[in-house]
Amino acid sequence: MSTTEDRSDTRMTLETGWLPNATVALVERKGWGHPDTLADHLAEELSGAYSRWTLDEVGAVLHHFDKLALLGGLSEVSYGGGRMLEPVRVLVNGRATRMCGGVRVPVDLLIVETVRRFFAVRLPELVEYVRIELNVTTNSSPGAVRAQDEEPERASWFAPASVDQLRERRTLISNDTSLGTGWAPDNRIEAFVRKLVDVMSAPGEFRGARPWCGSDVKVMAFGDDERLDVVLCVPQKSAHVPNRAAYLANRDDVIEQCRRLAAVDLPDVKASFRVNARDIVELDELYLTYTGSSIESGDEGVVGRGNRINGLITPLRPMNLEGVNGKNPVYHVGKLYNVAAQRIARRLHERFGGYAEVHLVSATGQALATPWQTMVRMSSTDVTEADVRTVADEVLLNFPALTEEVIRGGLRFA
Repeated sequence: MSTTEDRSDTRMTLETGWLPNATVALVERKGWGHPDTLADHLAEELSGAYSRWTLDEVGAVLHHFDKLALLGGLSEVSYGGGRMLEPVRVLVNGRATRMCGGVRVPVDLLIVETVRRFFAVRLPELVEYVRIELNVTTNSSPGAVRAQDEEPERASWFAPASVDQLRERRTLISNDTSLGTGWAPDNRIEAFVRKLVDVMSAPGEFRGARPWCGSDVKVMAFGDDERLDVVLCVPQKSAHVPNRAAYLANRDDVIEQCRRLAAVDLPDVKASFRVNARDIVELDELYLTYTGSSIESGDEGVVGRGNRINGLITPLRPMNLEGVNGKNPVYHVGKLYNVAAQRIARRLHERFGGYAEVHLVSATGQALATPWQTMVRMSSTDVTEADVRTVADEVLLNFPALTEEVIRGGLRFA
């Protein structure tokens, strides 16, 4: 059943009794050391550091960058050793406010310190081999039309005389026409892929006991209720791999861990696993790295090319192409509507059961809390538009608190 409710300049469409195609699952997840994940997480770290500084020092989150790319370096590996030959480049691009009234924002210093701190934790072997390239301007976005020698308001976006000059201090409006997408819950295979990648790539017991295990893990899984086929890429760190036999033993260890996890989480599914399928063992062409990430040698990472906001890449589920990480957490719909849609979907699932899918569409310049279009699909038939509106408003009318949660590190995306 499909119904539609109009409310001034916002429209809600609700479909009930709707079920996704759950027969087959196709899921990808990129781990902590994957170049695209590194780019996403670093962009968010930079946005958080800048936002916290400006909020603490001038009383508001000032307008700032969201574009970032990691350009791969060059490494040399051998059994039991390795080294960097050329650095990884970090290209920070976009606009940022460098001055608010009489307060100068140390943009370049914030970026450099945050980048160094990030790599010291994520890829410590790279700390001395990172080159930071800044292309950060204070140019205004299109729309600053000069008439009768008056200074357009937009021209001061990146150089406000005070925080009171920021439009979002008066009213929160959407900065763009864009959309956010969310759904809940994960199916069993999606949940398993999420867990598998986190075990293999995030700090924890598995990697703590295996210093050879790198963090640039990627998993692709295809399956249904009876069978699951998984291909993993799991790098090994060359300094901890003395020879080919050790590499092969480590690879077998990864497969055994996969089987143990599958036996617990998917006991009735026949699961098969392949690790580092491109290896040519007899030629010593192996996924052996110095740092544990392919960013060390040629590969690149770009914000928005990795996991979606829920941490998965699911082509058989609804997705959009917005890169969430690094965007301004106060008004950028590319970030906030994806966070909100995911949160609304989870709450609808928790309260009414079954499947919930949410799409929020903004119209630039419209009030942030009232999406231009809201589309909700649910498997439950025991739900009304009023029920959905109540849940949606709980999230949409709470953007200031959600912004604070993002800034203070309460949320991690991808």
